[in-house]
Formats: sequence, structure tokens, C-alpha cells
Amino acid sequence: MEGPARRLVQNSRVTSTFPRARRNRLGYDIDEVEEFLAEARSAYTAEPGAGALDAERIRHTAFSMRKGGYAPDHVDAALERLEDAFANRERDAAIQTAGDAAWYGQARDTAQVLLDRFVRPPGHRFTRVSWFTVGYATKEVDALADRIANYFQTGQPVTIEEIRTSVFHAQRGGYQESQVDAVLDAATRTILAVR
Repeated sequence: MEGPARRLVQNSRVTSTFPRARRNRLGYDIDEVEEFLAEARSAYTAEPGAGALDAERIRHTAFSMRKGGYAPDHVDAALERLEDAFANRERDAAIQTAGDAAWYGQARDTAQVLLDRFVRPPGHRFTRVSWFTVGYATKEVDALADRIANYFQTGQPVTIEEIRTSVFHAQRGGYQESQVDAVLDAATRTILAVR
């Protein structure tokens, strides 16, 4: 791990440099952010008694909102760097255990499963909710699915940040949100595994 992510893990005092939201604006709860980053530091440096922490848990971390808290954009960027650092370490450990061929073979198999879903006809790539229920806008999800499919097929660039920060409008009869979220999460893990 290099650069700012390394400093966040090694020295939780660096987190005090996160800009704060204005007093009347919501930001992330400062104590929760500080506590999480201290936990991340302990886990990364394998301090005795440190809890288990992995890239997936970092990806799903959420903080309470408080007026005058840390500016979310800055904390989110730091969490992305931490996730990358933990994902790289997990990949390296798995490669040492199983070997390069097994690790990349598993990533390739997962990529193929994802690609098979992403190349389905538009509007049919995920389960649709009933017309009386709101889901993700199909055209927006399909557009991102096309970009990810192009990445897996031809190597056209798509960034982890694009996938992580994707937001879709609501649509009656749209795609089931939990399924889309799970598949995009798997795409994120797969891309992190091979880069």
C-alpha cells in the first residue's frame, strides 16, 4: 500500500485533516470515522487482538450523518484507497496460497459469469420488479453493464470509481435493486482482483 492510503492506515491522526462539512450541512460522524480508521490500521498492521477487516467490509461501510461532520467526498475517497490496499493484500495472500494460475483462473471464471449476464438483451439482464414496485432504471443499469462488458471483452477502460459511485434513477417495474447491487459488487471485486 502506498501514498495517502498508507498514511491513513499507519497514522489515524492524519484523519483529522479531513475537511468538515459546514456547520449547517451534514457530514459523516467524526467519531465513527475515526474509530473505523483506527480499526483499519490495527487490522492492516495485524496488531494483537485486531478484528478481522477485509476489502468487502470496507466497501460496505456506512457512517451516521451529523451536522458539521467530515465531508463525505473526502472520507469516501480515503475508503476507496483503503479498500484497494486491503484488496491488493488479499489478492497477494491468495496467490501465495493457491498460486497465480488458480487465482487468475477463479477471477476469469467469475468475469465470464458476469459477462454472460451483461450481454443479455437490454431490459433482461436482471430480475424486474412488479409494475407496482420501484426498481433501478433499466436503461441506466444497462448502460453501465455495457461498459463493464466492454471492459471484460476488449479491455476498454472502466474505473472502479465509476462502478462504486453509480447511481440509478427509480423506475416502476425496473431492475431489482438488491440483485443489481450484488452483481456490481462482484464486478468490483473481480476488477480489483486482476489489476
